[in-house]
Amino acid sequence: MASSVSDIFSTAPALQSNIGILSPDQIELAKILLENGQSHLFLHWSEPGVCDKEKLAFFDQIARLNSSYPGGLAAYIKTAKELLADSKLGKNPYDGFSPSVPSGENLTFGDDSFIEMEKRGVVEARKATFVLVAGGLGERLGYNGIKVALPRETTTGTCFLQHYIESILALQEASHKVASDGSQTDIPFIIMTSDDTHSRTQDLLELNSYFGMKPTQVHLLKQEKVACLDDNDARLALDSNNKYKIQTKPHGHGDVHSLLYTSGLLDKWLDAGLKWVLFFQDTNGLLFNAIPASLGVSATKQYHVNSLAVPRKAKEAIGGITKLTHADGRSMVINVEYNQLDPLLRASGFPDGDVNSETGYSPFPGNINQLILELGPYKEELQKTGGAIKEFVNPKYKDSTKTSFKSSTRLECMMQDYPKTLPPTARVGFTVMDIWLAYAPVKNNPEDAAKVPKGNPYHSATSGEMAIYRANSRILQKAGVKVEEPVKQVLNGQEVEVWSRITWKPKWGMIFSDIKTKVSGNCEISQRSTMAIKGRNVLVENLSLDGALIVDSIDDAEVKLGGSIKNNGWTMETVDYKDTSVPEEIRIRGFRFNKVEQLEKKFTQPGKFSLED
Repeated sequence: MASSVSDIFSTAPALQSNIGILSPDQIELAKILLENGQSHLFLHWSEPGVCDKEKLAFFDQIARLNSSYPGGLAAYIKTAKELLADSKLGKNPYDGFSPSVPSGENLTFGDDSFIEMEKRGVVEARKATFVLVAGGLGERLGYNGIKVALPRETTTGTCFLQHYIESILALQEASHKVASDGSQTDIPFIIMTSDDTHSRTQDLLELNSYFGMKPTQVHLLKQEKVACLDDNDARLALDSNNKYKIQTKPHGHGDVHSLLYTSGLLDKWLDAGLKWVLFFQDTNGLLFNAIPASLGVSATKQYHVNSLAVPRKAKEAIGGITKLTHADGRSMVINVEYNQLDPLLRASGFPDGDVNSETGYSPFPGNINQLILELGPYKEELQKTGGAIKEFVNPKYKDSTKTSFKSSTRLECMMQDYPKTLPPTARVGFTVMDIWLAYAPVKNNPEDAAKVPKGNPYHSATSGEMAIYRANSRILQKAGVKVEEPVKQVLNGQEVEVWSRITWKPKWGMIFSDIKTKVSGNCEISQRSTMAIKGRNVLVENLSLDGALIVDSIDDAEVKLGGSIKNNGWTMETVDYKDTSVPEEIRIRGFRFNKVEQLEKKFTQPGKFSLED
């Protein structure tokens, strides 16, 4: 044994001379590195007694990288070598697969089927757990904080995290009401963080008393980074400023599966009788409009995997949900990136590639990275894979020889690639909903958004906020309110529809059938109006609003809003995104509200109240 150890260590003489300062565990880690072609890491090591602290810190980092990856560093390097070889050869990961349109459910907001699915979803919600992947900062948006701290809209200033928590609590309560056994269960809420976001997420929760959730309901799971790769031989990259440190980068939100697997939470949830795990990303302000009905679809269709989707224009820059069938009989339903879908179709007997059908949309719906998984089959699958997700590598080569990289690369994985390892017997489907209802991510800064070709979505803070007002206005229109049509305006170089600024707390209206019971008579709201409903039992009856109305009430106060309310309201003032005198979270929108005049009412006592002329 001793000779084989010295044989291995002979490839790294500088390390061999330092072996006396290493613990047995560190020697084992060193062996893993040397057996996997990583002797270059030790070329610059000093003699014993020099930089010993840094050498031990190096092995602390190696231990973390080894323990946080399924199968350890040996598995990471082996996979990296395979994927880098495939990438150099230009190998298509979909070779041998032919695409077809998978089966799924198309829902239309407000019709009988949608309403039924929403009601079923509310029943199921008490058996659900929610997982938010929130490892990213808002730098790409022109915002330096964590993305979940950004205001979802600026009428009330409610941040994304508060809205998500209040939505889960509203679903929890609605589900308790319809529970046959009257039991009260708390819905668990998991947030995957990163080094960049962990402490700031924790602070945001603690400073705001967890936005009304019990602290015991919330679990933060922090993802670690992975080692960077310097070349096609998967040699780990050293930090350019510190030869005793490996360069690392994020591995992607696919890590959420291995973190859940190792956390022990899955067993706990199964023991508690939970059945569904819902995964979602950090800045889609409309997503909870889609969740009750999608959960209803999962339960009705008994889907093991349900991908939430929206209608997608052919060649639009959003992945398409596709069924892939291999010549050897394997099949899977997964997200195929838009730049891969068109060539894949052309190579498979569809000469025109990805084209719109008679509906005006591609038959391959757009993936919006929200997944509903059935907990039992999910846990079984993770036991097989250890939570590992099929990875990819995306090196930026210096030239067409593909022999060297412009900068180091790393393996990445995506949450939505989970179905790639599932057996053909798995029930994998999708639920399509209208874009206006379900999808308005905030991911582009004003400069990039302004360059988006006309007719394509901006996906900016401006369009994200305007989409919330549009969705709320259209929901109320469907409930019988005459909401005036929008006007077009250019904000931060983006032409958007400006609807009435209507917002409500999730507890006021979580599903459409609830909203319909709270709106009656002849109601109308002008385009220049602002309405924020912050109470639960607020009934809108024969209301004519032309101005700004803010209503807040405790749960035991029933408030009727009616009559004619007219005031100077809130005006929208344009703001230039380069104007540093304005806070970042406002200037990235291109507008701010000037609160000229409003009717603001707060009801803090139980009882019945009326707000009428």
